[in-house]
Amino acid sequence: MRYCGLPLVARAGASLTKRMILARWLALTAAVLFGTAARALDADKLAACLACHGTGGVSAQEGVPSLAAQPDLYTQWQLMFFRLESRKSDVMEQIAKSLHDDDVRGFGAYFAALVPPPAPPPPDPKPNLSAAGKKIAEEHHCNGCHTSDFAGQQANARLAGQREEVLRKALEDYRSGARRGTGIAAMPEAVYGLNDDDFTALAHYLARLP
Repeated sequence: MRYCGLPLVARAGASLTKRMILARWLALTAAVLFGTAARALDADKLAACLACHGTGGVSAQEGVPSLAAQPDLYTQWQLMFFRLESRKSDVMEQIAKSLHDDDVRGFGAYFAALVPPPAPPPPDPKPNLSAAGKKIAEEHHCNGCHTSDFAGQQANARLAGQREEVLRKALEDYRSGARRGTGIAAMPEAVYGLNDDDFTALAHYLARLP
């Protein structure tokens, strides 16, 4: 199939190359802006992260989480889970296994320093769903680990402003056992008894928080 005289595959490849070049430039710029931890990062490895997870760590791809402003330890733990294959992802497992421990620490510091993802613009298309999600979050004391504004802390993820479908999948994975988290198994316990409608409401509410 062709479009504007070029094969679509060729156009897609060129587009990816441009994104990688831009991402590498951003990575090199970040090395200057974010201090020692960022300077220690391999620019090509960081560029590969930004190519999928988005400029500034804010994802524009469905199913790919935003990493901007995630707590340092949370990012480090997730990379270790992927490296040990206790969290499953064909792509991320291979990437994590290629990282040195210094890379893991550097990525944690780098993404934690980025500006959080912007909240979706108002109005809320489903205010009743947000209200239901807020009620569930309060009843299940989600703020106990993820903080009152859901910015996350230590090894607990930032939930505010995360992509809605990413949040929902995470909840589903914790319920099914596909994802376990740290040794205390707080998340599988937290989602116990919640149904699909609860997950939809929670994800919608959290995704719209600033």
